[in-house]
Amino acid sequence: MARSPVPMAEAPTDQRLLDIAAAHIRRFGAAHVAIVRIAVEAGMSHANVYRYFPSKDALIDEVTAAWLKPLEAELRVIGDGPDPPADKLERLLFAVHRAYRAKLATDPEVFGLLVAAVADNRGVARKHRNRVQEEVQRAREAGMSAGGFARVDMRRAMALVFDMTHRFIHPASIRMDADVPASALETRASRVYAQLARALATGRA
Repeated sequence: MARSPVPMAEAPTDQRLLDIAAAHIRRFGAAHVAIVRIAVEAGMSHANVYRYFPSKDALIDEVTAAWLKPLEAELRVIGDGPDPPADKLERLLFAVHRAYRAKLATDPEVFGLLVAAVADNRGVARKHRNRVQEEVQRAREAGMSAGGFARVDMRRAMALVFDMTHRFIHPASIRMDADVPASALETRASRVYAQLARALATGRA
């Protein structure tokens, strides 16, 4: 899911700052990122950086949000697709799982920003969680309308979805399972998703 940086000469200033910040996070770690150092590399004063991002935390949150945007767009496409609701729900959950695993494998420092944001309940994590939940809820509602999922209390059903799938879509769990082979983890996920679909179909949530 990592995207290629826009060439510095062509990128808008805010994008240039995000690219530099992401590079510094990879090189030094988020705790050691300094606005002054980013400003020097961007060829501007640190005060000018604050015109685009009011704080270091805001800049780091935007780096986090930037890599999540393609995933969230993919989820919307899946949500709008014609798949049967149970298949759509599985595709949504696997899209999150695979995107997180890929980011962890290829860009662990930036993936760690999401883990930290979730742990701290930061706004960027809440917005992302809400977008994931919206698409899952859309799939569930489509399933109820089509008769494939039983009509049960929304909160109970959503709690069941995220309780059963926690290991496969929670950022901290993804990082804990980093050494588990992808094929083995996906096999386990498939079994859980099948059980989840049956529970939603029967209303035993």
